[in-house]
Amino acid sequence: AFWVLSPWAWPGTGLRIHEYLYFQVLSPGDIRYIFTATPAKDFGGVFNTRYEQIHLVPADPPEACGELNNGVFIQDQIALVERGGCSFLSKTRVIQEHGGRAVIIADNAYDNDSFYIEMIQDSTRRTADIPALFLLGRDGYMIRRSLEQHGLPWAVISIPVNITSIPTYEMMQPPWTFW
Repeated sequence: AFWVLSPWAWPGTGLRIHEYLYFQVLSPGDIRYIFTATPAKDFGGVFNTRYEQIHLVPADPPEACGELNNGVFIQDQIALVERGGCSFLSKTRVIQEHGGRAVIIADNAYDNDSFYIEMIQDSTRRTADIPALFLLGRDGYMIRRSLEQHGLPWAVISIPVNITSIPTYEMMQPPWTFW
C-alpha cells in the first residue's frame, strides 16, 4: 500500500510527516490531472504565491546540470527537470540562475509510480531560494510525452493546488496512479 502520510523519524526531531504539494496541468488537455509532488527536505524556498496559470517548461537538456538551451523560456516560469547527472541542489541552482520561479525534478526511473525520494542538500554548503519539488518518474514521463506528441514547448499549470477545496480530487488524479 502507498500511504498518504509517510512518517520519517530523525534523531532529536521526533516524527516528521512527508509533506505533499499538488499542481494541476491545465493544458494540454490529455494530461489535465492533479499531480502530487514532495518539497525538498532541507533546501529551496516555499511557494508564497499561488500561480493560477504558469508555464511548466521541460529543461533542455533534461538533467539541467549546466547551461540550458531553452533558458530564455524558463525565466519567470517553472522548469521540469530530470533526475541524474548532478545533485538536486545543483539543478535547482541552474534553474534559479535562469530566472525560474521553481523547479520540479522528476525521477529518471520512468516506471516509478509510487516511491517519493527525499531530496536533500549536497555537501557543497551552497543554497537555493526557489522551491524544489520531487515528482514521480511516471508522472514526469507522461507530461513530457504529451508535450512531445502535441509539439508544445511547455504545459500550463496551476500551483500549488489546495486539494481539500476540490470535492472531485480523487477523480482528477492521473489514471496510472494506484492508491
